[in-house]
Amino acid sequence: MSLRAPAGAGEAALRDTSPPEAPLARRLAALAYELLLYAALVLVVGFLTLPLLPQAAPGPPGLRLPDLPARLVSFALVVGAGGAYYVGFWTGGRRTLPMKTWHLRLVRAGGGDVDLRAALARYLAAWIGPALALAAYIALRSSGLGAHATWLVGLNVLWAFVDPERRFLHDRLAGTRIVRAD
Repeated sequence: MSLRAPAGAGEAALRDTSPPEAPLARRLAALAYELLLYAALVLVVGFLTLPLLPQAAPGPPGLRLPDLPARLVSFALVVGAGGAYYVGFWTGGRRTLPMKTWHLRLVRAGGGDVDLRAALARYLAAWIGPALALAAYIALRSSGLGAHATWLVGLNVLWAFVDPERRFLHDRLAGTRIVRAD
């Protein structure tokens, strides 16, 4: 008589001992809260870096945008600050304010704490939808259909509605799950 578990049962056993998956509605509410905090971070980084970027070229009255290199530097600073914030809070069992508020925790697929590599992969994968939306907008704007690229921004979240475990796309790719922390 053998006491060995069948092949593939190890991961299932780990999943059974980990906290239950958080409901999709709770994860979506926390995501909305995360977006508000990220918008605040964008504003703070933008205001702090504004004096460092060259002024927009003079022209007709109205909104004047800085040149492309200055906008790229600003974008890189915003993405970098967001990465530092999220990766820092997702590793080592730490949680962001919305995760604490909604009693959520980010864990590896097997239930352990998220390491630096998985947190970075999750953050970069979260940019898939916005990057595809931007590419589709650039491809479609000359034909007047650029607005149809907007829905791609939410691709990572919409993925949860077709995923068998209701995971977001960035969680699926990074090998992470959002569980209840009650």
